[in-house]
Amino acid sequence: MLVMTYSDARQNFASVLDKSESDGAVLVKRADGSLFRISPEQKGQSPFEGIKTLFDLQQNDIMQALKESREEN
Repeated sequence: MLVMTYSDARQNFASVLDKSESDGAVLVKRADGSLFRISPEQKGQSPFEGIKTLFDLQQNDIMQALKESREEN
């Protein structure tokens, strides 16, 4: 993963975005040592994709549980 200084990232921001798209992420380091990750947003993918559960839940089970919890409130 590429690590760039804030100054370099600012001067070459378009290439930072291109690199994050091809590599998955770029780290930008400030002078104080703090790090920030720039990564592309996953298009068309559910934010829950790939989450493992303790139970074998199906989409219908989850939707039913949400519906019931909303009805209770």
